[in-house]
Amino acid sequence: MTATATINYDDVEVGHEIPAADYPVRRINLVMYAGASGDFNPIHWNERFAKTVGLPDVIAHGMFTMAQGGRFITDWVGDPGAVVDYGVRFSSMVVVPDDDKGTLIQVSGTVEKKLEHRRVLVALTVRSGGTRVLSRAQAVVQLA
Repeated sequence: MTATATINYDDVEVGHEIPAADYPVRRINLVMYAGASGDFNPIHWNERFAKTVGLPDVIAHGMFTMAQGGRFITDWVGDPGAVVDYGVRFSSMVVVPDDDKGTLIQVSGTVEKKLEHRRVLVALTVRSGGTRVLSRAQAVVQLA
């Protein structure tokens, strides 16, 4: 999904479904994120270490996963500055195998409420490997 034209408040109704998007994740993405965030915890890049602490494999950073939901919203609205509020609960891990395919983070959204000042509340569904990885994921978005 790429940025689209600005979404107009008057054109959006409660129940409006935002087209789903898939975000591929490979180990290299986690290494790049570690460099950007400063989070070099080996559970995010070292399979041997991840398994010794009881994980099934390397897992994506929680904040990386959360960022994909934010990316979904900003791609939809076409303006990164339009996100007024965004929050999630981490409910499961994004396991990233060491192969060329990696995994996918799948995001969809629905407008749950129209608010004052041309804002909408969007509920997100974020899954990986068929499992919901973020719960209570919601964003308040300022529309044109």
